[in-house]
Amino acid sequence: MTAATTNPSDAGTGSSRIFAHRGMTSASEALAMSMSDQPELSPEGWVRDQTEKILEQGTTDGVQVLDRPIVLFTTTGAKSGKKRYVPLMRVEEDGRYAMVASKGGAPGHPSWYFNVKAHPQISVQDGATVRDLTAREIDGAEREHWWELAVAAFPPYAEYQTKTERRIPVFVLE
Repeated sequence: MTAATTNPSDAGTGSSRIFAHRGMTSASEALAMSMSDQPELSPEGWVRDQTEKILEQGTTDGVQVLDRPIVLFTTTGAKSGKKRYVPLMRVEEDGRYAMVASKGGAPGHPSWYFNVKAHPQISVQDGATVRDLTAREIDGAEREHWWELAVAAFPPYAEYQTKTERRIPVFVLE
């Protein structure tokens, strides 16, 4: 596992944060990087707004959904190979994180689900700390444990499960 944070002198600059998970510490290093390597913002308005706020602040602190904290995951597109930002509810235990593929109880999985299945190496930003972890989809007793943690962290997950026939997938990142 590696961890990186933004350089304090670059605090608040989105370009330096975009590349912090790659070990870069300055905006000039970020600018030297190819544009095609920059993670893409979601076309979904509220997701884009959350992500931009995190990038501007350099931290997930204070960014919430329904008064609950979120973390910022960076995935790799299954087909495109492009980096993608995914802000999700913070579900953490002992330095491990869960990604809950709820999509609000929709009938299908969120697009990021397929990205994680294809490319399980994920960057996780919690606060100002960024870590590179590996995701794996879980089931059985382990899934039940993490599902309980997820519902405790964000109670609407329980309602989302009642809205769909699919079993909402859960990944653990470690």
